[in-house]
Amino acid sequence: MKATIVPAQVTTVEDRIMGGLSFSQLMLLLVPVFMSAGIYTMIPPFMDGNIYKYIVMGAVALICGILAIRIKGKILALWLAIVLRYNLRPKYYLFNKNTTALREQYADHVPAAEEKTERQSLKERVQVPHLELHEVTKVMTKLENPAAKLRFETTRNGGLYVRLTEIEE
Repeated sequence: MKATIVPAQVTTVEDRIMGGLSFSQLMLLLVPVFMSAGIYTMIPPFMDGNIYKYIVMGAVALICGILAIRIKGKILALWLAIVLRYNLRPKYYLFNKNTTALREQYADHVPAAEEKTERQSLKERVQVPHLELHEVTKVMTKLENPAAKLRFETTRNGGLYVRLTEIEE
């Protein structure tokens, strides 16, 4: 017995059920049989032959027979579905970031009383003095001096320490 390795990418292999027909082709060929039986029994005159019934039955059988034809490994019904899906999709994609469609609605964040007190206590602890222009220029000249050895160090908690070597003038 000969063993053949089937690649994992091949997932659309159709099994042949009867002769050279696949399951979808057999279903397309069975649809006219059941539709014809329904038309014959349900449409007046009931259980009696009439020319318009035979015309409808023949048209359904012809359409399903044409859709069951295989071209390039796919049946015409699948080709028709592909073409219809392509033609029915939107031709242009317009992106508008200002639309509210499919956006999550978030309630406005109101800080809790604990957060407010924590923020206020930080503001009270850190008081930055207001410097005049001549004082700012004096500080900037000291910082730009290479002998000052200015270093910025961060802690694990996100704190910032500024290290400055004292300069003798």
